[in-house]
Formats: sequence, structure tokens, C-alpha cells
Amino acid sequence: MSGIGSTLSSGGTNPRTKELSDMVHRIVILGAGYAGTSAAGRLARRLHGDDVEITLVNAEPDFVERVRLHQVATGQIVRDRPLQDLLAGSGVTLRVARVVSVDADGRSVTLDDGADLAYDTLVYALGSARDDHGVPGVFEHAHEVASRPGALRLRDRLAALAPGGRVVVVGGGLTGIEAASEIAESFEHLDVAVAVHGAFGDWLSPSGRRHLRGTFDRLGVTVHEHSPVTRVDAASVTTADGATVPADVTVWAAGFAAHPIAAASTLDVTDRGQIVVDGTMRSVSHPDVYAVGDAAFAHTTVGTPMRMSCASGVPMSWQAADSIVARLTGGKLPHTPLSYVHQCISLGRRDALIQFVTPDDRARSFAPGGRLMARYKELICAGAAWVVVHPVPYPVRRRRTTLTPVAPLAPARH
Repeated sequence: MSGIGSTLSSGGTNPRTKELSDMVHRIVILGAGYAGTSAAGRLARRLHGDDVEITLVNAEPDFVERVRLHQVATGQIVRDRPLQDLLAGSGVTLRVARVVSVDADGRSVTLDDGADLAYDTLVYALGSARDDHGVPGVFEHAHEVASRPGALRLRDRLAALAPGGRVVVVGGGLTGIEAASEIAESFEHLDVAVAVHGAFGDWLSPSGRRHLRGTFDRLGVTVHEHSPVTRVDAASVTTADGATVPADVTVWAAGFAAHPIAAASTLDVTDRGQIVVDGTMRSVSHPDVYAVGDAAFAHTTVGTPMRMSCASGVPMSWQAADSIVARLTGGKLPHTPLSYVHQCISLGRRDALIQFVTPDDRARSFAPGGRLMARYKELICAGAAWVVVHPVPYPVRRRRTTLTPVAPLAPARH
């Protein structure tokens, strides 16, 4: 990509004259997960480099495949993906720094290195972290697989456990299931259990539940159903009925919470801290802010809230990027399908469950599992990373910006 903004950096900004800076439209993207990185690449491929300056801010220099962090936690080698390599030649400027605050009224972002980044358009994709739900001891005693540093700490702790060591995974959603099965398969000498709030796999179809339970029986994982955890201590967890489950290692996988920076700003957010957006991923309170991924409260095409997941974040990023391009170039607003097809659940390296779902994410009857589905899940994970590297996998024309206004869509229901 020619023009300004073609230099990558982990620190300062690209050299340019004030005259040019005053002419370009400044797009700042916060967070380089699946959603943020996809948005950055898609914007760079569709906007002319002489008209825009795109800056991607991320706390780490690498793109982290979050859907593989349970593999990292068990000591498997997951390919490094430096962001500078992924963005090379795109025209996107990489800024390795942590976001401290967002001034949505003043249109600027403060970083932990003391810099303030001004923007004309902001794409907020800071994602989520584990949600302790107010349970005492989670942050003091529990491990997590919601971040790479957390997964690496868990890897070291699991490797140090003696035979018979007890691991309790709290949470029966996708993350908890994948973490528990991966640990049980990789560390056969450990005693692995999972504690879930309701019935195990209760959102799956009957065939999906049968396969899930059969796999956990085969792996020797103990399932504590209807056992919400109310306290985490150094060597145990306590459930709502007062029972104590011994745990040399507790893995907290009981849901995610949005990054708190949005809630600390003047942006309109939900009680969970997600930015409320319309059908184009545009903030309902600040039209120069877009939110994607776990940070956004968006709806599927059929009107139901989208869940926090990679399956949601990537199409949301496409919708946001294409909406920004349309508004800057006077084009037609896009309508990316925001719906679901299936939930792909790893059950170790040799097994997986593919639960097909309705567009609003309710289980259908079809839920194949087994070794072939493990290969399919691997293709899905690899494909998600490929989409990040190839945000627009076909030739496009980089469009010039224009002042022609484009009418916004009606706000989404919330």
C-alpha cells in the first residue's frame, strides 16, 4: 500500500508533515485480537493510503490465537504470529502499548507510555477478560486461559504437579470444556474435574450431550453438576451447597467480562460494560466510535444478542470496517450476515464436537463428534487465523474518501 502510514513501528508515530497530517482521516484501532486485526487489515485494503492514517494499538507485539490458549496451557507449541509480520506492507502503523483511557468526547486515547492519540474514527476492540462474578479468591488463587500470560502461568503450574495432582476447572461453557478435556488428555497422571452451574452441556442437543459425556468418561474427568462455585482457596473450591472440592490447581473458565475502559468513558455501555452499537457496529452515543468483538453489544440478523466469541468478532469486524469505508467514501452501507452456523468444541487433540445451531445460536439436532470432527475443528481454527492474515481474500479497489454523507441505519434493539 503506497502513501502515508506505510511504516510499522512499536513506538512513536510515522514522520510526516503537519500539512499531510491535517489532510488525512485518522483511524485508531484498539486491540489486535481476531476482531481488531481483521478490521485493521480490511480498512487498509479498502481505503486509499493517501487519505487515511490507520494505527493499530495492542499491548503485545504478537497476534494471539485465543482459541488455542488451552493448547498453550498444556505445553503444546503454538505458532508465533508477530503483528509486524502480519501487517507488513499493509500501511497500518502498529503501536505496542497498553490503553489507559478513552476520551470519547475529545476523540483521543491515552496510552501507558504517556502518549495521547487523536482520532477521527475509533474502532474499539479491546475484548474481554475472565469474569470472577464476585466470587472471593478467583484472582488470588485461580488460573485462567483467557490470556496468553495466564495460559503460560497455567502451563508451568500443570507441569509441576506430581502424579495424582488435582485440577478443577470451573465453568461448563466452551472454554471450560476445552480446557478440561485438553488437560485430561495431556496429563493422564492428573485427577481432572469440572464444576458447572447447571446440567453439564445443557445447551447442546441430546446427541451432543451424549458425545460430550462419553468423552469426559473416557478421559476420566469428574463432572460436578449443579455446583456453582462460591469461593476459591489455595487448595480447594467451595460450592453453593457448602461442599469442598480439593484442588491443587483451579482453572477459572466461568465466563468473560468486557474490558473496563469503555465503562469508564462517556460511551453508552450495557451493565456488562459492552458498548451499545447499531447494525453497522457504530456506537449509539458517539458516531465516530465503532465497537467489535467481545467489547460490543450487537445483535444477530434475527435480533438476538451476539455471544462473546471468535465466531462473532470476525463478521462484526467486517461489518464495522465496510461501514466505515462506506461512510468515508460515499458508498452503500453493507449488511454482513451476523448469525451462527455451528459451535466447534475441541475435546483434546483426537476428538471434537460440532454442534450445529440455528442463526440465533440454538442447538439443532445434528451434532457429529469424533476424530474427523477434530480435524474439522483444526481447519476452523486455522481458517480463523488465515482470515486475520487475509482480511479481504480477493482483489479490491482502494477507494478515495469523500465528504458525501451517508445516512445511518436505525439503531439496533437493546
